Amino acid sequence: MQRMGMMIGIRPEKIAEYKALHADAWPAVLQRIEQANIRNYTIFLREPENLLFGYWEYHGSDFAADMAFIAADPETQRWWKLCGPCQVPLASRAAGEHWAFMEQVFHTG
Repeated sequence: MQRMGMMIGIRPEKIAEYKALHADAWPAVLQRIEQANIRNYTIFLREPENLLFGYWEYHGSDFAADMAFIAADPETQRWWKLCGPCQVPLASRAAGEHWAFMEQVFHTG
């Protein structure tokens, strides 16, 4: 299992919409995430900086393939069309990233 953290900005005027979307996340999208070997997916909001921190535990063996599996799903693509305009990718993200992945530097069990 691999713990993964990521960050992205959020538009202040879209925070309420983003919260409402995630309060009633679509079952098909959640199922696809689970099928892609992701567990304990959590998103935190930090105001007033307007940052989202995402965390999940990846239980698969081919992360790129599992991410492609999610991206190929039409229902997930529809979900992203609603969530995407709420988000502001970080300027420092790596090429090809929407959310900027982070390095784990500490964990205690």
